[in-house]
Amino acid sequence: MKQGHGRADYLLYVGRKVVGVIEAKPQGTTLSGVEWQSAMYASGLPKDAQLKAITVEGRLPFVFEASGSETHFTNGYDPNPRARRIFNFPKSSTLAKVIRDAEADPDKPTWRAKVQHLPVLGESPLRPAQITAIKGLESSLKDQHFDRSLVQMATGAGKTFTAVTTAYRLLKFGGFRRILFLVDRNNLAEQTIAEFQNYRTPDDGRRLTEIYNVDKLTSAGMLGSSDVVVSTIQRVHSVLRGKEVTEGDDPNLDDFVPDAPVTVSYSSALPPEAFDLVIVDEAHRSIYGVWRGVLEYFDAHVIGLTATPGKQTFAFFRQNLVSEYTYPQSVADRVNVDFDLYRIRTQISEQGGAIEAGTIVPKIDRRTRKERLEAIEEDFEYTHKQLDRAVTAKSQIRLVLETFRDRLFTEIFPGRSTVPKTLIFAKDDAHAEEIVTTAREVFGKGNDFAAKITYAARDPRGQLQAFRTSPSLRIAVTVDMIATGTDVKPLECVFFMRDVRSAQYFEQMKGRGARTIAPADFQSVTPDASAKTRFVIVDAVGVTEHEFVDPPLNREKGVSLKKLLDKAATLTLTEDETATLASRLAKLELELTPDERAELDEVAGRPVRDIVRGLVDAVDPDTQAKALEGATDPDLARRELLERAVEPVAGSPELRTRILELRATHDRVVDEVNRDVLLDAFGVIDPSRAKAVVESWSKYLTEHRDEITAIQLATEAKVLRVPFADIQELADRISRPPYNWTPDIIWNAYEAIDAGRVRHSDRHTLTDLVSLLRYTVGVDNELVPYSARVQERYAAWLAQQEQAGTEFSPLERWWLDRMVEVIASSAGISLEDLDRSPFTDNGGIDGALRDLGDRAGDLLDELNTELTA
Repeated sequence: MKQGHGRADYLLYVGRKVVGVIEAKPQGTTLSGVEWQSAMYASGLPKDAQLKAITVEGRLPFVFEASGSETHFTNGYDPNPRARRIFNFPKSSTLAKVIRDAEADPDKPTWRAKVQHLPVLGESPLRPAQITAIKGLESSLKDQHFDRSLVQMATGAGKTFTAVTTAYRLLKFGGFRRILFLVDRNNLAEQTIAEFQNYRTPDDGRRLTEIYNVDKLTSAGMLGSSDVVVSTIQRVHSVLRGKEVTEGDDPNLDDFVPDAPVTVSYSSALPPEAFDLVIVDEAHRSIYGVWRGVLEYFDAHVIGLTATPGKQTFAFFRQNLVSEYTYPQSVADRVNVDFDLYRIRTQISEQGGAIEAGTIVPKIDRRTRKERLEAIEEDFEYTHKQLDRAVTAKSQIRLVLETFRDRLFTEIFPGRSTVPKTLIFAKDDAHAEEIVTTAREVFGKGNDFAAKITYAARDPRGQLQAFRTSPSLRIAVTVDMIATGTDVKPLECVFFMRDVRSAQYFEQMKGRGARTIAPADFQSVTPDASAKTRFVIVDAVGVTEHEFVDPPLNREKGVSLKKLLDKAATLTLTEDETATLASRLAKLELELTPDERAELDEVAGRPVRDIVRGLVDAVDPDTQAKALEGATDPDLARRELLERAVEPVAGSPELRTRILELRATHDRVVDEVNRDVLLDAFGVIDPSRAKAVVESWSKYLTEHRDEITAIQLATEAKVLRVPFADIQELADRISRPPYNWTPDIIWNAYEAIDAGRVRHSDRHTLTDLVSLLRYTVGVDNELVPYSARVQERYAAWLAQQEQAGTEFSPLERWWLDRMVEVIASSAGISLEDLDRSPFTDNGGIDGALRDLGDRAGDLLDELNTELTA
């Protein structure tokens, strides 16, 4: 070293060049206190030695302090270099790679430098919560305040897609070399790899796996070409210990939880610097406790994704929560559906039972499942905790399932006839076996109706796929295999026949039923349902009575939507009623068509989703805690928070009315109680009913004139045609309860009372509403079907053209005739219509210009004017 810089303990060479220094200290030495020494050595090379060294601004780039029990490392290529604790010295090949990367990109030599310059996130395919999470993660990486980042995101909200998007951006733009992706179970590794395979990159649309290699971890470690390695933490631990790891599912390995925290040793097959990033996607509940040593072995930033972080999780991530998205918020955003609770209680379930001495009972060998009959030697009593573990009470299983069957179509899913897709959680494999057998008997169905999907079952993955897609497989019974991470979107019933004492695990199990699904996909497996708007937790063991179970949003089931809206109008909703209104509106939004949703948003003056989100936030405990902080009157502050959320509904009578209209449109009550009695049957038109329809229609036009554009145009601007979109709006409005009108109903009513002035038609279209409007307000003296009126005017127009000396060829008439057909069905025609069927058969707009010449546009305008006036 140069004079005044002392003598270094060790110099580190890579490729015959000095690249770093090591300051060695006795075990127990506080290493941060000797960083000044190693820094002095790093900058103290004599000039002649610097010729055979690699330096950064006159300093050796790699600085280590080691005491035998801990090692600190400072990478001089990082922006604002600082020491961090590492498990062991990196390989020389690793340091050589760092040097090569730095020489290739001196301005951004390491990933800590590259993340400062990530490109703007493309938001189009992402949900708002995913955007928030990715930006939060990237901001955390950029700031480097913590070496760990936690994302709390509700089950079903797209955590894995968020992680895949983050992984792609960091691999492509962030300088990350390799990522370890930890999953809860080995069967979920396949699902995660499929997510990577299906991910389309936003820049060129290629599949991610066409660019980067995504592999499962094997006994040999990872492939040198792997960019993303997917595994369970148990398998990582086995590889670090040099143990054999099977390719397929191994419950004994993947479900293993040690009694004490694990310790790890250095592995050259999987060195600490093997990964730059570790993503923990809803991994094992104990991962931040007994498995913590495996995570801390790697010199990598750790990202945690979870729906339900516990205290231990927060502690591991140093309280660095970068984004938060709760289950109620996901319901408000139509990402998930809300749930209801249904409780089944039986005597044996809660109190256990007793068997007298001398009673002959079946006993089953746990290992062979061989059954034998044996007399009980002494009185045998068992508690509910021993149920289905030490004792199987067949009567209890049967009674629970019979109760479920008997109440299914009257109380749980009223009006339905097909058993909803149901997932039953059993205590163990033997319990699952008993449930499957009994379910088939109780419902009187065959083998394809109910199946056990556990690791011990035959072809569990095939059965799982069948449960997702088969209309016949209605009930699946599992222990843990489908408890976390597995998507079964058509699932409507989550049935607990085992207790769960972990809030995190319960939330993940509950989340199996939370997924939304497109109505068409849903109906393909559950044909008697129109849309999935909720799921039901059936609790046969009291699991929902634990304090950690949050209630659903729909808390006041007996209160009608109309009553909730009436109370909203007067700002008198309670907190539970506010939550219930949010649930009902979220459910309605899932049932609406895109056009109906747009209509409701327009009436509200904002997306109704935002109103629902505001209601959800108002009942959120964290939001309330912030609002009440420092408040002199907490009750008043809470009341004001609820009122602000309800104001958009309270201040808009039209919105409340439209909500009820749309609710009635999508509601169908099935009356199984009243028996009908025939009063009469005749074929004579009832003039009094027809008169009532006409009078009600006329009154409707008067009352709604200011809000429905089609009525305004017909009454105020009589010479202008009515756009089809306005006709459609009117048709939608009158088709809803209490009117349920169609053009046929109103037309037939006029035909019954104004027979001489109404032209009969066997078929009516929406455009006949224009004729009905003009006749009702007195513009026309005769009620003529719109298409007939258009054809009459077209014939008159052609006669005028002929008299003026204009003749049209057969080809020109082909274009004109079809333009008239569009006008008759749509109340007008535009240039854009020419690029649709049937005009595209003759070349669309280009064909019209070719065959009609420069007159094409003028003819279009003239037909619109002459035929629709």
